[in-house]
Amino acid sequence: MKVLLVPNYSRDEAVDASHTLSSWLTREGVDVVCAGDGKLGQDGPSLAEDASLVVSLGGDGTLLRAANIVGYREIPLLGLSFGHLGFLTGADSSNIIGSVSDALAGDMHAERRATLDVECLFVDETGSMSVEHFFALNDVALTRGGEGDMIEIDISASGNKIDRLRGDGFVVATATGSTGYALSAGGPIVTPEFDGMVCVPIAPHTILARAFLAGPSDVVELDMRDVDRPAARTCFVDGRLVSRDKQVERVVARRGPGDIILLSDSDQGFYKSVSRVFWGRGAKR
Repeated sequence: MKVLLVPNYSRDEAVDASHTLSSWLTREGVDVVCAGDGKLGQDGPSLAEDASLVVSLGGDGTLLRAANIVGYREIPLLGLSFGHLGFLTGADSSNIIGSVSDALAGDMHAERRATLDVECLFVDETGSMSVEHFFALNDVALTRGGEGDMIEIDISASGNKIDRLRGDGFVVATATGSTGYALSAGGPIVTPEFDGMVCVPIAPHTILARAFLAGPSDVVELDMRDVDRPAARTCFVDGRLVSRDKQVERVVARRGPGDIILLSDSDQGFYKSVSRVFWGRGAKR
């Protein structure tokens, strides 16, 4: 049996907890692998190969990093909260050994979270075009560039053109990502059981543009190749800048070929988190 640990190296308590877990797991006869600090390219998907469990130790950003390592493999992922928000992390960090022991024994609630396959068409400074695919658990966000100019986007769903949008950008999110950038842009909070996509314009230059939900078999396309007012734009996937030194010409988002299996100590984790984070209920006073 193999367990992959993904700590947030900027938090001492998360690093200490990873050492504690590593020592305990080793004594239990479990092979342990630790992800690096994420700065030197150590986060390749091969880290999770043959793993029975992946444990993130940090906040939601650390869990997203762990999810990116897991990709579409459907390896159970447990988030131990050592961050500020802890919306996605589903276990109590005060009993890390007990939580991991329960996860390995199959005694935790498992929730399937839909993912995205994001396809981007880029053009570099020489005019050469390339296509790249990215995994996302939360979202893909197409936004205006460093010059700050409004951008134009032709938006289509499954081959049906919806509109040419002018504004600051557009977000395509999973239900998991509905409480992130999509929510900030005015989108709805969506239950994780929804396996389609949440599509939200960012600061549209019209009062008519509205968020909409696309189905799990839909393909959402954001195209900038034939717009009237070309402008610099940037593309982020789960908060990671993917358009560095390249201009993004088209973004295609569809449901990913595999889900993330998110573990938690309660089958009411989502609604408890919504109440705690967005309405302040259950918060310590």
